[in-house]
Amino acid sequence: MRFPASTSVLIVGAGPVGLTLSVLLSEHGVRHLLVEAHPGTSHHPKARGVSARSMEIFRRCGLEADIRRAGLPASQIFFYRGRSLVDPDFVRTGLPDGPAQGAERTPSPGLICPQDALEALLLRRARQLDPDGVRFATRLLSFSEDGDGVHAVVEETSTGQRHAVRADWLIGCDGASSTVRSGSGIAMEGPTGLGHFLSIRFEAPLGGVVADRASASYFLTEPGRGGFLAVDNDRHWIYQHPFDPQRDDIAGLMSDQLRLVRLVREAAGLPNLEVTVQDTMTWRMDAQLAETYRRSRVLIAGDAAHVIPPTGGHGMNTGIGDADNLAWKLAAVTDGTAGQALLDTYESERRPVARQVIDLSLANSRARTSYRIDDELLLTAAYRSTAVIADTGEPPRPPLDPEREHPGGGPGARLPHLRLAGGTTRTSTLDLIDRGFALLTPAGDTAWQRQVDTARAAGLPVALRSLADPATASAWDDGGWTTAFNLPATAAVLVRPDTHIAWQAPNPPADDTELLDALHRILSSQQPRRPRQPPGQYERADGTILERS
Repeated sequence: MRFPASTSVLIVGAGPVGLTLSVLLSEHGVRHLLVEAHPGTSHHPKARGVSARSMEIFRRCGLEADIRRAGLPASQIFFYRGRSLVDPDFVRTGLPDGPAQGAERTPSPGLICPQDALEALLLRRARQLDPDGVRFATRLLSFSEDGDGVHAVVEETSTGQRHAVRADWLIGCDGASSTVRSGSGIAMEGPTGLGHFLSIRFEAPLGGVVADRASASYFLTEPGRGGFLAVDNDRHWIYQHPFDPQRDDIAGLMSDQLRLVRLVREAAGLPNLEVTVQDTMTWRMDAQLAETYRRSRVLIAGDAAHVIPPTGGHGMNTGIGDADNLAWKLAAVTDGTAGQALLDTYESERRPVARQVIDLSLANSRARTSYRIDDELLLTAAYRSTAVIADTGEPPRPPLDPEREHPGGGPGARLPHLRLAGGTTRTSTLDLIDRGFALLTPAGDTAWQRQVDTARAAGLPVALRSLADPATASAWDDGGWTTAFNLPATAAVLVRPDTHIAWQAPNPPADDTELLDALHRILSSQQPRRPRQPPGQYERADGTILERS
């Protein structure tokens, strides 16, 4: 397989974040290369919780149905607490009822899907879109940046053959020990060593044992230690065993199959359980955040940018959100519709989200018997950056809203989900967003169409989405527009490719270049001279007749 000498984007790291970024860049038509030092995707389930926001992203990629088939059924999303798996006095709880109870906030609820299965599905999709775009057993040796691009040297680990690759942008998705981050001199801030765990993947006939208590996670209370994670709630499992690296001979334990089997049996409370250990790994709980997400032509994402305690299940999902935010911005910069300053908004939007997720996860780690699992937390992300035109008079607030105190629908927030009954493939307002910007209006107003036509004539990717179209109408008929946005029927809402709202206007502006100007501002791109409008009368959407001189 021929190795490319140049590419627009070089991604390092083929975990869930790197693979998601590869899929999204291909969807946007961006030439890229993804290299991974390991010979293939993960053989260990690792992270399992795929949140609602991640599922919305995968929905746009056409992967939602496949991931649901690979995950646990919704009927098993419970959390078990007991001294062992056979404790008669166990407690089993579901997801706590939040303030949004009764209101459908997403078309794509989260689920439990093992990381090894998720990575396999992402890789298959990445190779469908670009058969030669992902190279395993290939590690990054070095790189240098000259202001116009990055010169990287990579090595095929099976042969030792080295290749020079020139890229416009280098993206580090290579985990907590990121080579890209360290090579860029980006420091990490925050505590490490908050806990140490041995993860044992094993096979055992436990389906019948847990039939009356099937859960996603099984937390062991004293005198039990650690907990079990269900892979299929039948034969495939993970046992997480906490250890002290100063006292415990963990290397000796990992090499002793009989001791590992006894450890699983003791934790399960089943001394005669038939156990087959498949593999083991150790991991350390840290809570760290990179001081910056960008250093010139180099950017970082996922665990390379933030290491989040797993208490809450948002670590991998925060990284998937990074990829979604970064992909469309890289696409806009590489195709020339955006200025490079747009990439600065990646950090200003995503780093505050990671900071708050770390803080929430740390709080959970100190209250392990009662912390809240919030599948919809990341749906509340609201961005503030130059890629969003918002009311500067709004008081500052955290980017995430755990208590749902601030209803969404304004600039920076994710587009609210409402069901659309008219379409066959588009069943949610989120399905109205393709790879470019979308201007949503409750009615097909010709004034807004002129705004879109002007922007498109200038080469900017935006489409008008009229909710009066029979193929999309339904939920809006009962006042959904007013409820979602608190805007009149003459308004329009501009939505970015990542389904976050970039701008809104209550009425069609008098000048047909208003949307064009807003897009240039959002994209940090150079604005051409605005064309002079011919004199004469024109009618606004509200019926007002104005005179242009």
